[in-house]
Formats: sequence, structure tokens, C-alpha cells
Amino acid sequence: MKLLLIMRINEDTLLEGDKVVLVPYNADHVPRYHQWMCSPDLQKLTASEPLTLEQEYDMQRSWREDDDKCTFIILDKQKWADPTVAEQECMVGDVNIFLTDPSDPSLAELEIMIAVPFYRGKGLGKEVTRMMMCYGIHKLGIRKFEVKIGLDNKISIAMFKKFHFKELSLSEVFREVTLGVTVSEALEKLLFGNMDFMLQREYGKTRDSRLATFTPLSL
Repeated sequence: MKLLLIMRINEDTLLEGDKVVLVPYNADHVPRYHQWMCSPDLQKLTASEPLTLEQEYDMQRSWREDDDKCTFIILDKQKWADPTVAEQECMVGDVNIFLTDPSDPSLAELEIMIAVPFYRGKGLGKEVTRMMMCYGIHKLGIRKFEVKIGLDNKISIAMFKKFHFKELSLSEVFREVTLGVTVSEALEKLLFGNMDFMLQREYGKTRDSRLATFTPLSL
């Protein structure tokens, strides 16, 4: 399978866990995402430059077209279960897999952002990590994962170490540490078990069904 097809494989994929739902990053999500990224704190955490709304739409399109990126928006499952709540109102963050080495398609960098402060420290990051690693292994052929984390982000560092990530390098200049893990069959079984923690659905059909559940009265 060509890399292009692999990284676009999630364009109609919805992943459902216990606390979160992961959906493809669409144009409808851009205004809320842009609102998040206007925060200086998030810009610092993600090493991002502020963008205009138009630039954010361009970025979303490029992410959907990039050959080396797979992106999901993280939704609050409890909110999302209520069809009267717009999907954009359920957004809490995003998660990405980047292929970083053209000579080794089994190696990827993982990025997770819980953008809404209320949702931090509630176990969402751990669940999303487990879901995305599992998806990366079984759908994208990833076996080696790396993460780059700010040295002050002790909570994230500790979380990834629970997934058996080890320190690969440390940069005092950029104030970040790179952690990595190679997933063997034994570790895969330990981390993911029988994979009953995650359901995969067709995003388009699930979204349409959710919208059909709530039909506003017309006056």
C-alpha cells in the first residue's frame, strides 16, 4: 500500500473509547481549533506560531493532504453522546502521528494536545495515547514511537513512561526530552490486551446518524 493511502486511511474513521471519541480533523473543527491556538500558553506548549483563521483553514487542508501525517480531533464522549450538542462543542484537543523517517515507515512521532484545561489530569491523555498507538500499529504499520516533551511537563513524561517509553535524548537548549519505545508482540499484548477498549466506526455514517437523532422543530 502506498504511503499516501496509508496516511489518509482515517478520513472516514471514528475511534470510540471510554472517555473520548476520535474523529478526522475537518473544516468544521477549524474555528474552535483556531480559538485554542490563539492562547499564548498553548503556543508555547506546542511550539507554534499564531495563525490567522484563513491560515488555520489552509493548515487543516494540508494536514488532510499530507502524505506523512494522521490527525484526529479528540471529543468528550459524554458531550458527544448528546445529539443536541454540536460536535465542535465537544472538542477537547487533538492527536497526531507523523512519519519522521522516509527510510523507515515503521517509525513515527506521536503528539497529543489536551487543549481545554478542564480536561487535563482526568486520564484522557492516557486513553488517547493507548488508542492512537493501537491504531498506528494495526492500521499504519508503526512499531516504533517517539515523543518530544518539554522538561517541565512532568505529568506527560510520567504518563509515557507507563507505556514503556524510555529516554532517547535530552536537549537543554530546547528544554525538551525525546522518549521512545519499540513495540514488541509481548509489549503489544501487555499494553492493548484484546483491544476491547476501542471501537472503530465509519465517521460519516455515525455523524449523520447522530445529527438525525436531533431534528430541531421548525417554526
